Amino acid sequence: MDSVEPARWQRAADLFVRWREGDSRAMDELVRLMTPPLWHVVRAYGLDHALAQDVVQTTWLTLVRRHETIHDAQAVSGWLTMCARREAWRVGKQQRRADPTEAEALEPHLPVHESAEQTATADDATRRLWDAVSTLNERCQRLLRIVAFEDRPDYARIAQDLAMPIGSIGPTRQRCLAKLRAELEGSGWEGQDDGQ
Repeated sequence: MDSVEPARWQRAADLFVRWREGDSRAMDELVRLMTPPLWHVVRAYGLDHALAQDVVQTTWLTLVRRHETIHDAQAVSGWLTMCARREAWRVGKQQRRADPTEAEALEPHLPVHESAEQTATADDATRRLWDAVSTLNERCQRLLRIVAFEDRPDYARIAQDLAMPIGSIGPTRQRCLAKLRAELEGSGWEGQDDGQ
């Protein structure tokens, strides 16, 4: 039953911790767990198979090189996803610049992408959002990270991980979001009503 198995972000966090503690097999398991979602993220940028494979591999190499910058193991799945998105965008941009006629010919078949300005704005908004999250207490940070990176958060697992009653997760989440909103508004956030 799905509710018994830990959520992907939690399994990724556990494997990441085991790997950093010296268990090399944990990295193999982490790669098996996270490569399929990374592959979907990268392919959404319209990259061909070979380029997508390179981007996923680069994402894993970046994790190995920069793993010490991840202070909260529970953020590793989100970190990997963001790294894959950025690399896919960068590689896609280079590919379009290298062969603009081919890119134009393929344009009707590719998904609609953001412009570089929209991507830069979104990246800045994401950075400012996570900077604001870091000002919250640890419980709020953990809860918001969990719900941010899971499509359907497992409330039973969240309750167990955060040592709180299931019934208090929703109200606590609302209070944390209200604190986050106040922090963002206080820092001059111009607000985006599209759910970001």
